[in-house]
Amino acid sequence: MRIWIIAGALNGFLAVAFGAFAAHGLRGRVPDADLTIFQTGAHYHLVHAVAMVVVGLAALHLRHRGVSAAGWLFLVGILLFSGSLYSLGFTGSRALVMLTPVGGTAFLAGWLALAWAALRARPASV
Repeated sequence: MRIWIIAGALNGFLAVAFGAFAAHGLRGRVPDADLTIFQTGAHYHLVHAVAMVVVGLAALHLRHRGVSAAGWLFLVGILLFSGSLYSLGFTGSRALVMLTPVGGTAFLAGWLALAWAALRARPASV
């Protein structure tokens, strides 16, 4: 499942880029509360980018559909949770904040799917 390692690496790049943008491009331009929210989005983005790399590595050792499900759930979580917080930081609009808890739930489900896969998987032959 090389795709999850690639997706995780690209999302790690984006998370660092967005975090740097927040630190250098948004400071002083948006209210401090919105900047903090944007930085929270970048933090969770980075953590789950690393989790996607872990999913890719886990797929080398575990044969269970929960591994791939975890990757998809982490990706959906990044898009909804971090994306909605980035939108708030860029625009000041709270139009997408209702998606934030849905993204957070996707993150939680991704971690449960990964745990389930580790518990139930057949080891992959090397």
